[in-house]
Order: sequence, then C-alpha cells, then structure tokens
Amino acid sequence: MQELTPAMTEVRKISLLASELQGSEIIQLAGEIREKVAAGAEIYNFTVGDFDPAIFPIPVQLREGIEKAYRDGHTNYPASNGIESLRKTLSAYIKKHQGLDYSPDEYLVASGGRPLIYSAFQAILDPGEKVVFPVPSWNNNHYTTLTRGVQVPVETTPEQNFMPTAADLVPHIADAAIIALCSPLNPTGTVFAESELRKICEMILAENTRREGKRKPLYLIYDQIYWQLCFGNTKHFDPVSLLPEMKAYTIYIDGISKVYAATGVRVGWAFGPKLIMDKMKSILGHVGAWAPKPEQVGTAAFMAHATNSDSFLVPFKAQLHQRLEKLYAGFKALEEHGYPVQAIAPQAALYLTVKVELIGKIRPDGKKIDSVRDTTQYLLEEAGLAMVPFSAFGGSSSNPWYRLSVGTAHTEEIPVVFEKLQSAIKKLQ
Repeated sequence: MQELTPAMTEVRKISLLASELQGSEIIQLAGEIREKVAAGAEIYNFTVGDFDPAIFPIPVQLREGIEKAYRDGHTNYPASNGIESLRKTLSAYIKKHQGLDYSPDEYLVASGGRPLIYSAFQAILDPGEKVVFPVPSWNNNHYTTLTRGVQVPVETTPEQNFMPTAADLVPHIADAAIIALCSPLNPTGTVFAESELRKICEMILAENTRREGKRKPLYLIYDQIYWQLCFGNTKHFDPVSLLPEMKAYTIYIDGISKVYAATGVRVGWAFGPKLIMDKMKSILGHVGAWAPKPEQVGTAAFMAHATNSDSFLVPFKAQLHQRLEKLYAGFKALEEHGYPVQAIAPQAALYLTVKVELIGKIRPDGKKIDSVRDTTQYLLEEAGLAMVPFSAFGGSSSNPWYRLSVGTAHTEEIPVVFEKLQSAIKKLQ
C-alpha cells in the first residue's frame, strides 16, 4: 500500500499534480539576475540557453520568409500535424543530411520541442510507469511528473563527459516504458560516442525482443535539437542510422530553435513510428500547441534551399565555438594556476561544462560556503558571474558542476569575466 505523504493527506486547494510540480530552476535564477541588474549590478549572464538577437540574429532569409507569409495572409489555422510543404521539406532535409528515410506523414510539427516531448511522454506513458533518463539532463524530471510517471534518474560522471553508458542504464530498463536521451546534451554540450550509443541501442533491441508479445515496447525519445552544432572533429550519431531496427522504437525531437538562433520563432518537429506520431498529433490537436502558420511557411521556404542553411551555419557555428573555446581556455588557465576549477572541452551546442569547487571556504564577510547554492550566490555577488548548477538539471544538490551558455556572450567581455572570477576566488580563505 502506498504511504501517504503530507501533500496527499492535507486539504489541498489545487491538484496533487500541481502541488508536486516544481517550477523551472533556471527561470527562478533568471529572476534573481533580473532583480540584480535592475538594482544596477553588472552581471555576466551565462545562464539561459537562448540567443541575444543583437549578437545572433536569425537568418535574414528566414525572417523575410516569415514576414512574407504574414503579408500573404497565412494567418489561419495550420494543419494539426504541420503544413504539408514544411513536412515535405523536413523529410527531404533529414534524408539528405542524416540519411534517415521518413515520409512526411511520419513528421509532426509543433511550437518548439517542448510540446513534442510532452506529447511523446503522454502517447507512451501510463500513470506509474517508469522513465529512465540521465542526470544532468533537461526537464525529463518535470515531464515525467507532468505525465504521472515514475522518475528513474541515472547519475552520470565527468569521466564519461556526463553521457550515460549502456552499463549505467541496463539495471533500470526491465520495467521502464521510456528511455529519454539527448545528444548533443543540454546542459553539457557533449555527445555520444558511436560505440556507446550503439551499445545502448543494442540493449533496447534486446529488451524489446524479451518483451515481444508480452507487454508494451521500451521506446527511446532521442532529442537531437543541437545536432547541427557540432564543432571540429565531433560527430553526431543517431539510433536509426546505427541500427535500422531501432526505427520501430525511436522518436526523434528536432527544431530550428538552436540551429538558427530562432528560440522565439517556435518551430519544432518530431518524427518516428507513425502510430506514435498519430497519437502525439491527437494530443497536441487538443492542446493546440501548433507552430504559427506564417512561421511554418517561412521555415519551409528557408529550409527548402540548402544554401540558406549552410551560409548561415558556417559563421554562426564559428562564433559559438570561438566563445566556448575562449571560456574553456580561461578555466584551464585558472586550473593550471591552482584554482579549484575544471572544464570539459567543448564539443557541441552552445554550452560549456565547468566545475567550481568552493564548498568549505570562508567568504570575505566571514560566512562559510556550505553548498552549491552558496557557491552560485557568491559567484553572482562577488564576480557578477551567473551560471546554472547541474542541480537545476536533476543532479544532486552537492554537484559542483555548472552549465555556461554563450548565446548572449560578448567576446570582449570574456577576459573581464576571468579577472573578476580570479579576484573573487582569491578573496576566499
């Protein structure tokens, strides 16, 4: 019999789900930063996974295509699974660039990746079923709560670049409904090695062979929204390209938010088994989480021409990579001089993974730094440096690793950031 919790026994004015759901830790931190900026503080904000349009505007052709769609009167309802021209364009684009052969009817368009992930959880998960996901990772804990599932977080390590291994996951899959993975990973900016992703896929296939005819399959939700933002020799790998048998069990999540600095344009897509896509379509049809029709029309026109994407991506990726490398070099320099910091070399996306271990040190005001939260506050107050701790991504509250996001970073400010960080650490005893 389930043990009653206070939330279940007290007289509530809201639903049990609402009482258990937590707000976004990142948004909470962003609110604190806004208050400090409003009070006159100089903050170097590396928290939000977004882009400053003054630094990283969306592609001109994409903007013009959306504007034209408004002028042409495309302001009525779109098809509930996405306009046909966009789904055809996406089908051709993904086949050309990833070799994945999905028909337009196996695509579903929505207002960014969030409603797609939510609807995938809803289409697969029954109340009380388990969702296995690595931590840190973005929002899997909250989506599991929203769909009344059971969270099975799997702690990852810096030695593995915070990417889960098959050995990490296999103890938890026997009675799971979903494995939720992301590569390149938010928050770390690291990717799956081909060999490890292959092992995970082989594990899923073996589990589904064991289940055949007995129970629901184990599905993989594979968020690849950063896949085109890989740097240098880093390569993106995906399940179905490695093992075609995974096509029956894999739901891909993708979109324009990150690859075209278009977070506010809200065009995302999923593709996968048609049965799952159809049920996700029905769920989102009731929710009404469609991407606006003019944005769909403009995106279809933009992505139909490969030169549009390529001409934008080359300089865009170079600017992101430059910022990440400068930050990485700064943390490595501090580490070499004995400061309690570490960093993982950037591989992809717009994130750098860094460690700042200040617990146990004494601040100039005599207060002891007892927690990661204390560390975060001290760096914000003393150095003006705002980062997101991995605890905001499901990690433990004692995890000293952080995400830095460079979408709003000015290159010329980076040396100043390290001067302030070095000064703040030097003040500690």
